[in-house]
Amino acid sequence: MNWTIASITLRGLFGRRRFLLLLPLPLLVIGLAVLCRALGADPETWGEPVLVGLGLSVTLPLIALIIGTGVLGAEIDDGTITHILAKPLPRAEIILSKLLVAIVVTAVTVAPAFAVAGLITGTTSVGVGLAVGALVGSAAYGGLFVAMSILTRRPVLLGLLYVLLWEGILSNALEGTRILSISQYVATVADRFSDSPILGSTVGLPAALIMSGVFLVGGTLLAVNRLRSFSVAGETS
Repeated sequence: MNWTIASITLRGLFGRRRFLLLLPLPLLVIGLAVLCRALGADPETWGEPVLVGLGLSVTLPLIALIIGTGVLGAEIDDGTITHILAKPLPRAEIILSKLLVAIVVTAVTVAPAFAVAGLITGTTSVGVGLAVGALVGSAAYGGLFVAMSILTRRPVLLGLLYVLLWEGILSNALEGTRILSISQYVATVADRFSDSPILGSTVGLPAALIMSGVFLVGGTLLAVNRLRSFSVAGETS
């Protein structure tokens, strides 16, 4: 872990307008929860579409995508990555520093908002479950999207295809695809920790935790290996 790289990455991340534009998304989840509660709707009716459908399945992956691809992808695009590669730093140290920033910033952005939205249902365990699910999702999505940022020149486009096509359509239509859907893991963790009928899950908890680890560790290893192939000029050999 290199705290200098982490600090530089953090400052650069908060200076990008595209990240700031995503901050209202967690507030939208809270706002809809407040509106539903004010209208007297039963939490079992609006809980899953708002908290899981909009929160865990849309807000979390989109914010993780922008942050995960931004901590490294922007430096590759504008060539500033060469300044880091010119220093005698292990590639694993660079990737781990940026990955930690991506995970922490994503978690801090979404987990508190999801916890508040869950508490609005009137059940504390729902807020806890959503927060824990957001933490697991931040790590799994972080590993995936950081790897995408260095493996492809179009990480945001590829990430959107994964989130919208694979997770949004295929995982809901084809049961076999759910084992490779991070949103399903997150929903499972949130459901099991909440122990409430408001949330639902379709993947077993052991599988969800193991596969989340696979995405995190696998993505990290891919990113480290790919960065090792970069020359000081910022091009792959």
